Amino acid sequence: ERHGKHLPRQIDGDAVILAYQGLDGVLRQTHIEFGPRPDALNVEQASYSVGLEPAEEASIFCSVSCLRGDASACIHSYEKAFSSAQNEIKHSEENACQVNSSSETFDLWLKRSAADILMLTLNNPEGPYPYAGVPWFSTVFGRDGIITALQCLWTQPRMAESVLRYLAQTQATEINPEQDAEPGKILHEMRRGEMAATHEVPFGRYYGSIDSTPLFVMLAAEYYQRTGDADLIRAIWPNIRRALDWIDNFGDRDGDGFVEYQRQSDTGLVQQGWKDSQDSVFHADGQLADAPIALCEVQGYVYAAKRGAASLARSLLQFELADQLDTAAKTLQGRFNDAFWCDEIGTYAIALDGKKQQCRVRTSNAGHTLYCGVATKDHALRLAKTLLDVHSYCGWGVRTVSAGEARYNPMSYHNGSVWPHDNSIIGMGLSRYGFRQEVTHIVDGLHEASCHVEMNRLPELFCGFHRRPETSGPTLYPVACSPQAWAAGSVYMLVQACLGLTIDANAK
Repeated sequence: ERHGKHLPRQIDGDAVILAYQGLDGVLRQTHIEFGPRPDALNVEQASYSVGLEPAEEASIFCSVSCLRGDASACIHSYEKAFSSAQNEIKHSEENACQVNSSSETFDLWLKRSAADILMLTLNNPEGPYPYAGVPWFSTVFGRDGIITALQCLWTQPRMAESVLRYLAQTQATEINPEQDAEPGKILHEMRRGEMAATHEVPFGRYYGSIDSTPLFVMLAAEYYQRTGDADLIRAIWPNIRRALDWIDNFGDRDGDGFVEYQRQSDTGLVQQGWKDSQDSVFHADGQLADAPIALCEVQGYVYAAKRGAASLARSLLQFELADQLDTAAKTLQGRFNDAFWCDEIGTYAIALDGKKQQCRVRTSNAGHTLYCGVATKDHALRLAKTLLDVHSYCGWGVRTVSAGEARYNPMSYHNGSVWPHDNSIIGMGLSRYGFRQEVTHIVDGLHEASCHVEMNRLPELFCGFHRRPETSGPTLYPVACSPQAWAAGSVYMLVQACLGLTIDANAK
């Protein structure tokens, strides 16, 4: 609603300086430096007149530096910058598993995904923590970072270590309604911009996600199984305990055994699951669900978190706590299947609303319960068929909302589109219940989609129109992030699902 002051543009030698004095008192500058010096340079343009003999070459370089406060520009030559970037990439690749296949197009998908994850991870001030996506989400997100780390855990566990350390450091310690913060809660989003600094938006440090906290515990348990890194687990064990306390106290607001959300301020997110559009949780008639809302996949995350934490507790010789957590997980599994299963539509309700009424809608959310292991075998069989039927599976992937539901729209952000990361989690869940053939349908759809998009880069999402033989690819969602970290990580989780691969560093 308000903005700072654009300062006069300046010429400084071979550079143009664009400056802005923000309402937060921070001076932000963009330095644009040219080499060699232009024949003509002003604050609007740089002009060169170049004469070349046959086969002669000339190079012109433009270096851009983005500065905050009194920082000074540090301009490197193109050769030095390129060499530095290549060395960083080489070092990162040496610490990650290299995956290839007998399919040239599948390998292109793998290589693009690996490059995008590196791009979103290297040189971040938080360490090798994957930023969520470009351009809208080029910052730390708790949920996105955790899921990307889970997707890539079998190939590059160092990412998971960095994610766990940073989220432990930024775990909430007090109640702050503006930030939706409560003791033990894990970060949702962090912004450093002017709007966050002046509290025009609450995202300086914002904790309004219902799932980041159980996902944090899940990642810790899976990281320990993958690496056997007891030192890290001991270091963040107090954070894990605080996260578990948050789940049982602040997360379960009414003491009914389920974790639910309701925003604490008018500026916070209305919906606080991964589908955070305001219209993403609704009843069969299309009516929006009233808060507090208990999402089906979140109960699955809590179940997996408690089982994983029980395993960690045993590794730390805390056997009584481990037994308590296992018992709590088993109790939750029974209550969840009783409260959420909808036999008439062959799936779990997306949520229970504030009156504990089922939102009886066929959505992809239910597929996450397979990944977490909270679904019973009988329900898993029905659910797998529902997820792969013609209403849910469009040929490119599983839709967020099945065709025919009240708010279904194949062009909607969360109510009919296809998200690669969502499908990778569903694929991993199907694999864990033994539905390998169903996994191949998801892999086939996303692989084919990758062949039709620019640079084989799967975007954040695409539209959920039914795949037709005559079409050249999925219909793109015009403002989707591309690259997006958990979209890039999807191929690794799907390879793991196809192979049925597990790694247990602690196996005797």
